Amino acid sequence: MNPLKHVAIIMDGNGRWGIKYKNSRNAGHRAGLNTVQRIINESINQKIKYLTLYAFSTENWKRPKKEINYLFKLLENFLVSRIDELHKQNIKLKIIGSKNFSLKLNKLINLAEKKTSKNDKLQINLAINYGSKTELIIAFKKMIKKKENINEKNFQKYLQTKNIPDPEILIRTGNTKRLSNFLLWQLAYTEIFFEKKLWPAFSKNDFKRVLNKFKKVKRNFGSI
Repeated sequence: MNPLKHVAIIMDGNGRWGIKYKNSRNAGHRAGLNTVQRIINESINQKIKYLTLYAFSTENWKRPKKEINYLFKLLENFLVSRIDELHKQNIKLKIIGSKNFSLKLNKLINLAEKKTSKNDKLQINLAINYGSKTELIIAFKKMIKKKENINEKNFQKYLQTKNIPDPEILIRTGNTKRLSNFLLWQLAYTEIFFEKKLWPAFSKNDFKRVLNKFKKVKRNFGSI
């Protein structure tokens, strides 16, 4: 059975689900938060140590301003209303991406990270304003500035996922088969599962089905 420490998820399909069932993209984003909670709870049950969720990419700024504002309001509300619960569950929250937000949101993020920094049951890496190409360029620039030898070990020290194992699994919901500028370095040997269901419809049983599939995969890492 394959060991499993880290699951990464591209939570795709909120807007399409909202239009289909509620005639509102924002309703889909709200519903997607319920799925997040289901997956967090099941990750704890499965003793997964790291869960990385792609919430907002650097390319998502192209969306309508009204929708962007709503997404960040949802995040603010989540941090205000749920951070104490996450803390009680011994969950650590880490933001990856450029923290170029409002003063209020930046303050909430910093407080949430500080409050949960010692927790160790599950680490949630929330990718917000994240783009892997930007992450890689910044890492290379830092490495060159430090005049370090260019090798994998040194390079990984400058990634935002420093000290976090690479994901064994990537799940993308929404019936779209691409990586969308997400963890391009870290996913080099990750098993990828593309799911047809839209994110709000992705259930605990769907998650468990993917985990069980992964356990049966023969992982060679280049050997036979």
